[in-house]
Amino acid sequence: MRHVCSMEGHAQHWTRRSALGLLPAVALSACANTTSDQPLRFWAMSYEGDYSPLLMPPFTAATGIPVEVQSLPTTASHEKLLTAQAGGAMPDVLMLFNSWIEEFATIGAIAPVPAPALVADIIPGVLTATRIKGRDYAIPWSVAPQVQFYRRDILRQAGYETPSEEWDGWRAMAGAIKRRRPDDFVFLMLLNWPTALINMLSQAGAVLLRDRDTRGNFQTAEARMTFAYYASLFADGFAPRALSTEVQDPVAAFAQGFFAIWPSGPPTLLDFKRRANDLPADLWSTARIAGPQGAGRLSGLSTSLCVSATTSRPAEAWALVRHLSSASSELRYQRLIGNLPARASVWSSPQLATPVLAPFAEQMREPAFLPRVIEWERIQIEIQLAAERVVRGLQTIDQALAALDTRVDRLLAKRRALVEAGKLA
Repeated sequence: MRHVCSMEGHAQHWTRRSALGLLPAVALSACANTTSDQPLRFWAMSYEGDYSPLLMPPFTAATGIPVEVQSLPTTASHEKLLTAQAGGAMPDVLMLFNSWIEEFATIGAIAPVPAPALVADIIPGVLTATRIKGRDYAIPWSVAPQVQFYRRDILRQAGYETPSEEWDGWRAMAGAIKRRRPDDFVFLMLLNWPTALINMLSQAGAVLLRDRDTRGNFQTAEARMTFAYYASLFADGFAPRALSTEVQDPVAAFAQGFFAIWPSGPPTLLDFKRRANDLPADLWSTARIAGPQGAGRLSGLSTSLCVSATTSRPAEAWALVRHLSSASSELRYQRLIGNLPARASVWSSPQLATPVLAPFAEQMREPAFLPRVIEWERIQIEIQLAAERVVRGLQTIDQALAALDTRVDRLLAKRRALVEAGKLA
């Protein structure tokens, strides 16, 4: 889907001077002298892609630079971006999930950030994910740690005001809910959703790769404990042995009480807002994700803004990035789609001082860092497939973890060869 945003709309206190003044001085004259009637091209995924056109009018009104937005389907975006890079057809500005940044920097697809001021206000833990060998390659745009969305009424019926944030307490609470509601489930965790399991591994302190991230490291006590706990939630009837194709409307299922706890991220806030008639705000709230000894570090599907290494208009592209990641844009995006700002100063806004956002804010201060290897997307799928085999009784935990190490070693063969040859640090 493409949207072209032109001069329509109010400037919202933006001027050409203030917009371009967000760039370092070295870029100002270049930007001022190369403004083109041709639109800058911006590609983004998911809700970010769908709603980005609403952020463009102030930028265009202030700078005279139109922006063409293309919203990519999330499931096909990685391949489309790689194809665009290979074909010399990259957009000027693009959104990347943080787990992709190392890959796109390695293949020379994105440019390093030209000035430290552009990342000066970013939450430190978030910035770590976009820094490669001491250089920043992206401007963090949104932070998306998971929390527990829970049904207040269902927990209260079982004697709980809030869900436990510790694994043993989570199980005890689940047992109490199940006894009162034997025909329903407690946790909305589906077998092809990997994030809940990855977060459990992070909470347990599992180190997933070894030997400079060239081999799998799943036959450890931490991984065994996590797989055993995860599988027990299904074995005890607390979560369904089902795929997302079998629960096609999770918001409706949550609203109807088929589940009491849903580990999910900020976009669910928008889903709940849209379905407020089915799920009134007083029926649900949020808490931090449970861990073995309490809430701790976990990762999230965070996003960043990058500039193509091949853009012919780098100063204008960075001006657009700075606009999109500004405090006013981040706050508007939070209202529109629930995205949480990556800028530390934005969190002082009264807009973010709501109880349901507090667990997100706390979790952002304790990020977990997943392996930064190009193969991570495929490895994550293999982890979830291994867990599914255990849950369905097709393999024991030891069999599944041994096979997982073998498959991950195979995926990392090229990286291993490059590291052993001294061609990759």
